[in-house]
Amino acid sequence: MMTEPINPAAETTGGFVPSVAFESISKRFGGVQALDDVSFGIAPGECHALVGENGAGKSTLGKVLAGIHRPDGGTLRVGGRVMVFRSPRDAACAGIGMVHQELAFCPDLSVAENLRLGRYPRRMRCLLDRRAMEEQARQLLGELGVDLDVRQTMRHLSTGQEQLVQTAAAVGTGARILVFDEPTSSLSQAESESLFELMGRLRQSGVTMIYVSHRMPEVLRLSDRISVLRDGRYAGTLTRAEATENKIVQMMVGRAIAHYRPAPPASAPGPVRMRVKGLSSPGKFENVSFEIRAGEIVGMAGLVGAGRSEVAQAVFGLDSRAQGEVEVDGHLLRGGSAGEAMRNGIGLVPEDRKRQGLVLSMSCRRNFSLVILDRLSRWGLLNHRQEAREAESLLARLSVKAPSIETPVASLSGGNQQKVVMAKWLARQLKVLMVDEPTRGVDVGAKAALHELIDELARQGLAILLISSELPEVLSLSSRILVMRDGRIAGEVSRAGADQELLMRLMAGVGSAPSRNEGARA
Repeated sequence: MMTEPINPAAETTGGFVPSVAFESISKRFGGVQALDDVSFGIAPGECHALVGENGAGKSTLGKVLAGIHRPDGGTLRVGGRVMVFRSPRDAACAGIGMVHQELAFCPDLSVAENLRLGRYPRRMRCLLDRRAMEEQARQLLGELGVDLDVRQTMRHLSTGQEQLVQTAAAVGTGARILVFDEPTSSLSQAESESLFELMGRLRQSGVTMIYVSHRMPEVLRLSDRISVLRDGRYAGTLTRAEATENKIVQMMVGRAIAHYRPAPPASAPGPVRMRVKGLSSPGKFENVSFEIRAGEIVGMAGLVGAGRSEVAQAVFGLDSRAQGEVEVDGHLLRGGSAGEAMRNGIGLVPEDRKRQGLVLSMSCRRNFSLVILDRLSRWGLLNHRQEAREAESLLARLSVKAPSIETPVASLSGGNQQKVVMAKWLARQLKVLMVDEPTRGVDVGAKAALHELIDELARQGLAILLISSELPEVLSLSSRILVMRDGRIAGEVSRAGADQELLMRLMAGVGSAPSRNEGARA
């Protein structure tokens, strides 16, 4: 890490020396200009939101501050001093921490070992003090109101639990500047509230926070000021008093965006397309039964760890220990086989796109065609021309921002990676599509487009299972909603009888549903 003395001529904002100042920051990845001459300052102790469409450069700018990326040009100042970070360790030594959108852990180490990684307590200067390490881990998780067995390995946690552990790890470094990159993307409402309470305590202690999010209500609630990036360039900064959702969105995309609100179906759903009976998996979920009809969107809500994603994985044949029955159009599937599920017209957009939905080293075109190789091949030879033609068509339909279909998906933003996952399943002739957190990490414009797409697919006769931690998303799209709690279906709510209060009651097991919601069954 290299530093220079405080520059008396350093740019100030409103009379203060910024805690963080970006001065003409630029960064290019191959043919993609991720950041282009970005300049603005962040006040000491403020929560400063950073918003923009997918690919606008938000995460890249956060990673420049965290020492993960070195800018191609420009100057980074922290506390008025010019900083050159050669590694994340340099940034950490300067008091900077980051909660990443894309999670990175040592999956075979315990929760406690990951939380204290690189900072293990010692006995006699050389021996690991495991008891102290586990107690420190419990205290860090306790700050977030999280009760986890810190001795279990990370690979056994859900994505939401991983997110909470990563947040605790970043806060536990004692950093005075924290970057939160989509920290609530896989958290339930209750877990998000615990995070917001922690952020309030951090603000009171003088910690500067940069909050990257697509969720406008969170941005408007938490931030003191809001800076907008568009196509890698700085588009401006608003105070909370100046900001409205419409104004922010127009700065992000250069136009107004109407949220997609599907109308109720004009006709009743068709025949039962998929029926699940008595599905159970030891330690995950028990006796789960439901059905989905053609043209119907069935939502599935629940707190993180309730078993939502695990049920979808079992239906898709990814859980060899699962017992029960899955039928598609009356045909009983052989359990434990994803190939069998796909041959019978089931598709799954998984919760974790990087580990389960994509091959990061491969191009957009190659990822797109993975699930339709049987259709694109003849006598063992792949029709490359047809593959390219279909990939270009579907990626354009979902407005994927990539230099070409040959671009490796690893170089795309998180939201554009999610679109590639969606595109590959649209290429396959499906009867049932299960979408798990389909708009996680997706900007407001793309979210509206994906909502419209999901609704359109249902109107075309597809049976859709929608799993989401965003209750407004579930309420807006679903014709009825299944609520899971502790591995069981705790209730079913009709579209007409649903609201967030009722769903939260069923999810948390608190009290009974309000009498006005006659569509609820618990």
